[in-house]
Amino acid sequence: MNPLEIIAEFYKPGSESFQILVKHGQQVANKAIDVAKRVPHLKPNLNFINEAAMLHDVGIFETNTPELGCSGKHPYVCHGYLGREILEKKGLSQHALVCERHVGIGITAEEIKLNNLPLPQRDMIPISIEEQIICFADKFFSKNGEMARCEKSVEDILNMLRRYGPDKVIRFQKWMRLFGHH
Repeated sequence: MNPLEIIAEFYKPGSESFQILVKHGQQVANKAIDVAKRVPHLKPNLNFINEAAMLHDVGIFETNTPELGCSGKHPYVCHGYLGREILEKKGLSQHALVCERHVGIGITAEEIKLNNLPLPQRDMIPISIEEQIICFADKFFSKNGEMARCEKSVEDILNMLRRYGPDKVIRFQKWMRLFGHH
């Protein structure tokens, strides 16, 4: 399976959104592979990580996010479950779960209800080691403007996560220990 062929089905090659998505996917895939290689005892599937990291944001075209070249009808927070639907239709059920579960640092059904988020009310938390690695790696990169050029610091990531509650910070710190990231 070639992730770029799948992306090209939904994004015009060379378009702003295509370029943003592919660049971000490559950044996340490279970081995720590096992380995965540090934890061989957890037996992460490197090929799957590469594919799923490239595809984790495939649903952004269905969101109304002009800064990413996307003019869909949904809020950005929906891109995960929309990506899941896209990849499930293509028979990529495991890749689809990565799409849904990477948003934020994972969102619970309770959080969706409490915050009245426009999402299906179900837990969207990374479960498999591959899902966790991709979600972790994704936090280091932005798709927007200048921020897209470089990797975020751990301090910047933790500051951003604090807005969403201490449990998000704790989850990220747990992953830092698990993945030997200092």
